[in-house]
Amino acid sequence: MTHQVPTPASGPFPVALDGRIVFGGDYNPEQWPREVWDQDVALMREAGVNLVTVGVFSWSSLEPAPGERTFAWLDEVLNLLADNGIAVDLATPTASPPPWLGVDHPETLAVTADGVRMSAGSRNQFSPSSRVYRDAALAITRDLAARYASHPAVRMWHVGNEYGQVDHGDEAAREFRIWLRNKYGSIESLNRDWGTAVWSQGYRTFEDVVPPRAAPYVMNPTQAVDFRQFSSDQMLAVYSEQRDAIREAGATQPITTNFMGFFPHVDYWSWAEHVDVIADDQYPDPGDPHSPSDIALVQDLMRSLGGGRPWLLMEQAINAVSWRPHNLPKSRERGLLDSYQAVARGADGICFFQWRQASAGSERHHSSMLPHAGADSEVFRTVCELGAGLARLAPVTGGRVEAPVAMLFDWPSWWAGEEPGGLTTRLRTVEQLTRWYRVLWRAGIAVDIVRPGADLAGYRAVLAPHSYVIGDDAAETLRAAVVAGATVVVGPYSGVADERGHVLTGRSPARIADLLGASGEEWACLPDGDTALAATEAWPSAPTELTAAILGERLRADDAEVLATFGGGHLAGLPAITRRRVGEGSAWYVGAVLGDAALAALLTKALDAAGVAGIVPGKPADVEAVRRGDALFLLNHGDTEATVALATPGRDLLSGEVLEGTAVLAPGQTIVLIEGDTP
Repeated sequence: MTHQVPTPASGPFPVALDGRIVFGGDYNPEQWPREVWDQDVALMREAGVNLVTVGVFSWSSLEPAPGERTFAWLDEVLNLLADNGIAVDLATPTASPPPWLGVDHPETLAVTADGVRMSAGSRNQFSPSSRVYRDAALAITRDLAARYASHPAVRMWHVGNEYGQVDHGDEAAREFRIWLRNKYGSIESLNRDWGTAVWSQGYRTFEDVVPPRAAPYVMNPTQAVDFRQFSSDQMLAVYSEQRDAIREAGATQPITTNFMGFFPHVDYWSWAEHVDVIADDQYPDPGDPHSPSDIALVQDLMRSLGGGRPWLLMEQAINAVSWRPHNLPKSRERGLLDSYQAVARGADGICFFQWRQASAGSERHHSSMLPHAGADSEVFRTVCELGAGLARLAPVTGGRVEAPVAMLFDWPSWWAGEEPGGLTTRLRTVEQLTRWYRVLWRAGIAVDIVRPGADLAGYRAVLAPHSYVIGDDAAETLRAAVVAGATVVVGPYSGVADERGHVLTGRSPARIADLLGASGEEWACLPDGDTALAATEAWPSAPTELTAAILGERLRADDAEVLATFGGGHLAGLPAITRRRVGEGSAWYVGAVLGDAALAALLTKALDAAGVAGIVPGKPADVEAVRRGDALFLLNHGDTEATVALATPGRDLLSGEVLEGTAVLAPGQTIVLIEGDTP
């Protein structure tokens, strides 16, 4: 019997298939004999798989020699999948060029900052700036799109894979100069904005400029940040060329590529509008006790990049990965929990790398939905259980997570704040973001990740854990948020620099000091160990032991209450935490990297002031609580049974059970409650 694979409605493109959560993974049939394919599709149907990604690493199988095309095997695979009602996310194979391209055209291979040219034999061995590579990639993409744009199996297009290639060679140098001309217009403007009078770095012409390469000492930080943005833009240009080629062939399906969370080499804010569906690869470490909250932050980022729309978990592992130094397995419960967590935070698609575990090559020990042991295995039984569970969660598709709190994050600020030559290498932007986020995750408070300068209307609290760069637009939106009644909390060493990465002169943080009612004249690294803080009468509920570490500031309270002071050392007696009330709103400044207990207490106090509370008061800390649309997700990440008080009775979509009064969750259990849905 032939099954017609559903086609999407015109944009905005949905992730779900006919109201069903997408479920599947990468499928690499070219690695296996033909007789295995029939087994694969039969087991896919048994597991409830409805979409597979095909072709990500198949360039050499499709083009074994320059200009040669071998599409017959792919024709057969796509027809087989269509006949079995399994949709395809068809990939351009351009992330992994065949060896002949690098051998015949070594200029297509990226060069490291130390001048080492990469070689073929792995993957991602290409320069995004190489026109030869890009033309070869476009040629195979155009032929794929012409052949399969209207194929009944193709539900989505997947361009490249995990973009992150950075080249410091001559190909990149040529394109970097063009990018700089477009940005600065004249070499005089570049010299001014790069501050090249420092260390006699003034350039005669754009032709003298090269990418940041190995040098005797620290490179110009503005040059380095520009090169990061250029590299991100070059990769986006590679993606966009192939996306446009697919559209030109008449394809109407959504087109995407896979992001990688807080990945340092790509500015996903600048990419988000260019993909039809936000997709992400997520590999939380089962050995890290913080991984449930840390991956929740990544999931909130993906939802936020898409403006709150459903997103696709493109890759994850059902069990152990193969690239950590010591790869711990996942339990059955963890395998289910990781997927349900993504659905709770807005995903309408749950996919894995990969379907059938490879027996050869670099990823032979990376777990897969169908392991080496075959279908008679705990892993495959878990996959089947997950497929059945996701089918029961169809009612949540399209639902949104409404967040009362915004947290500011931007790639250029991250890059600028961690350039060499700063005060400390211990203050890491994403680490601070993660620490602040954990407090809200434990409380069951939903968060949107927001680009600085974006509209903050509607958020009751706005957090900026570490925004090294706060531009004029970001300063104005923070000011407007406080005036409108929001609570704004700004973390240490924020608002230090302008958009060029130049340190702002005057008392810091210069652009928002008036909003905070506090200002600083010196940043001071703190000695190893904990530095004691002392709460003032304005904070009577403060923990008895308040501590800070890494960095403090010599602050003055100009028009703000002091909540805590430094207890000793270089900054003894000076303000460490301040608050300024503005009508119904307030602006808080944290002038030190707080210890975990102090940070939790302070954020709790600030959120209480904002009227923000968790959606399930009194829940155990290890139980994650998220409301998505009409569904309340409760996920027990702890090792013991947990009891949660329910304000409203409802029906659990996963078990079908009606719950009233309390919900008891076994370790690793998920409950998806439709409140009020009772007999």
